[in-house]
Amino acid sequence: MENKLSFAKEIIKEAGDFIKDSLSKTITVEEKTAFDDLVTNIDKQTQDLLVARIQSAFPTDHIFAEENGLVHDIKDGNVWVLDPIDGTVNFIVQQENFCVMIAYYEEGQGKFGLIYNVMADELFYGGGQFDVYCNDKLLPVYQDRPLNRCLVASNAAMFAKNFHGLQSFINKTLGVRVYGGAGLSMSKVLSGQILAYFSVIYPWDYAAASIMGEKLGYQLETINGEALDYSSRQAVMLVPKAKLNDIKTIMSSKD
Repeated sequence: MENKLSFAKEIIKEAGDFIKDSLSKTITVEEKTAFDDLVTNIDKQTQDLLVARIQSAFPTDHIFAEENGLVHDIKDGNVWVLDPIDGTVNFIVQQENFCVMIAYYEEGQGKFGLIYNVMADELFYGGGQFDVYCNDKLLPVYQDRPLNRCLVASNAAMFAKNFHGLQSFINKTLGVRVYGGAGLSMSKVLSGQILAYFSVIYPWDYAAASIMGEKLGYQLETINGEALDYSSRQAVMLVPKAKLNDIKTIMSSKD
């Protein structure tokens, strides 16, 4: 397993280098389901790079990825979950604040995850049998502190609409931060800068953070009590296990 994690660290950095090199080239943008649901030629090419490297090194492994209809059940064999550019809008508009994400499963068990903040050169990796690091820094498990000394990250629309009492909960904290990407937001949870993250996202958006978060005392689950299906877009939250019941109680009260 250590060899696979080392391999994943290598290819995610390769993907980051490819993306940085692409910033000086022509970037074509397409709309998927809406005007703000975008994909670029660089998303697709980055995914192709990752898929080719994985298939060359581990030809019997499977791929579940954001682009090009690559779907596979994470409970079936060895499965790599890929998000080539998480935060595509940030990538297009800001040319920063985006991540590459990789998660690896065996028969549905998360073995490790990686989130690479490309322009900041911050690589979060670990989970499963591995400790979780940001670059060379070992990340501590969640350290409890009062809600009124914490920040929360959220999808902007969910916060504005008080989705399932989310705004009511955030009003008991120091405030909300909106980063425009699941990977960037959840890496800030893993590093202790943010208490929790709430959004409506796909498995490739949350898989890596879910595996690393479990190691650090966090839990990823749906906001509305449905089971995680690891196939569709769902409303989820990454929260400290120690705060889970308190958060649910506050959100259900909607005061």
